[in-house]
Amino acid sequence: MKITSSKEVYHSRIFRVTEDTAEDEKGFVIQRSIVRHPGSAVMMPVDGDRVLLVRQYRLPAGKMLWELPAGKLDEGETPLEAAKRELAEETGYTAANWKEMVSFYPSPGYVEEKMTIFLATGLTAGTPSPMDDERIETRWFEREELRGMIRSNEIEDGKTLIGLLMWDAGL
Repeated sequence: MKITSSKEVYHSRIFRVTEDTAEDEKGFVIQRSIVRHPGSAVMMPVDGDRVLLVRQYRLPAGKMLWELPAGKLDEGETPLEAAKRELAEETGYTAANWKEMVSFYPSPGYVEEKMTIFLATGLTAGTPSPMDDERIETRWFEREELRGMIRSNEIEDGKTLIGLLMWDAGL
């Protein structure tokens, strides 16, 4: 497939939307509205058998959600650089050890965003510095408690489910 036209129809500080048309060599045409996003880094802070989650109000969901800390990649930033920055901003923690667990597209039908989850260990506590529009609560959860939260649908965030299930499976 080759992009034959692309027009930006919306731009915000977090993402932009384009109307795109693509065509293959046989003349098959696809037209889509695409949410263009630079990507996100997701951090899984682990200390032994427990994981640090953040809780914040998510306007699209209309409620508070427990989730792995995460944030948008800034221009020119690698996913690992963003992960280190975001972990410190949202939780105050820094990590001595970083391991990439998985990269994935959360909704590839219309969103360009790619998320990368990193395991963060060797943690040192510090002072968080969230953005002005963030009110973040942090809490450590034991493995068994997280399993129960997954079973009872208390954890509804996709990136968090992927990270926790991979960690619990030893992947």
